[in-house]
Amino acid sequence: QVPLVESGGGLVQAGGSLRLSCAASRRTVISYAMGWFRQAPGKEREFVAAISGSGGETYYTDSIKGRFTISRDNAKNSVSLQMNSLKPEDTAVYYCAAKVGTVNIQRTAQYPYWGQGTQVTVSS
Repeated sequence: QVPLVESGGGLVQAGGSLRLSCAASRRTVISYAMGWFRQAPGKEREFVAAISGSGGETYYTDSIKGRFTISRDNAKNSVSLQMNSLKPEDTAVYYCAAKVGTVNIQRTAQYPYWGQGTQVTVSS
């Protein structure tokens, strides 16, 4: 088991910002690739962003490039997702996930470990 706990979700107006955090063990943060996914009502879970175990590689889905930034904080054993210029279409439950390696890092099925999710709601 790889415990992952998300926090930082909430309600924000369009154009606002939120910072999501995923608390994990230090071994997880430094050894596993970490990803953020989201699932809106009635839709499939989709990839948002990911970061390699070393932190040297980051990956983003096109719809959030330039607005969201994924980062690691080894001192706090956490991975964060800074979300700026939020849009109503960003409304979803956001999940943190972990996997070994960066192969197929954007594929949901490649991640064996998941957090419980945190709700992000963007009002227009």
